[in-house]
Amino acid sequence: MNDEAGSALSETQRILRARARALARPVDDAPLVESTVEVLEFSLAHERYAVEVSYVTGVEPLRNLTPLPCTPPFVVGIVNVRGRLLPVLDLKKFFDLPEEGLADLHAVILVSNKDIEFGLLADIINGVRSIPLASLQPELPTLTDIGTEYLKGVTPERLVVLDVARIMADPKIIVDEDIGD
Repeated sequence: MNDEAGSALSETQRILRARARALARPVDDAPLVESTVEVLEFSLAHERYAVEVSYVTGVEPLRNLTPLPCTPPFVVGIVNVRGRLLPVLDLKKFFDLPEEGLADLHAVILVSNKDIEFGLLADIINGVRSIPLASLQPELPTLTDIGTEYLKGVTPERLVVLDVARIMADPKIIVDEDIGD
């Protein structure tokens, strides 16, 4: 074997060893699992909205709604849910959306955090789904009349994801009014 053949063989071995090391190396650039948020999708005034499932404690059909005096117009009343009286908010009135009359298809989405619990009136419950967080875009001014302070974002399919934490933190929803004699 001459020197040229030996050097070509050692060069081939060197290349093959380098390739083997590269292939045996642990993969650091594995695709990241896309972060998603699970939401409950519902219809409201012919638009699609969603709230994070982490705030949802249940969904109930709208039954036996009792109006409450001395409350803002968006508080449509209270319902008895398994022995608990919960206020029900009409997001159409809260966000100044077009209104339709109440129908049998209405449901109450029960939401809570450690401090507060109430119901959100929905026209129709569409179901639960996961949304990639990267797909949420800031609200477009022409898309919805809801203020950006109440939005997590909007998906490319025009699903408006509401920020329940901000709605719960809004001082407007806390009714603390005394009725005079």
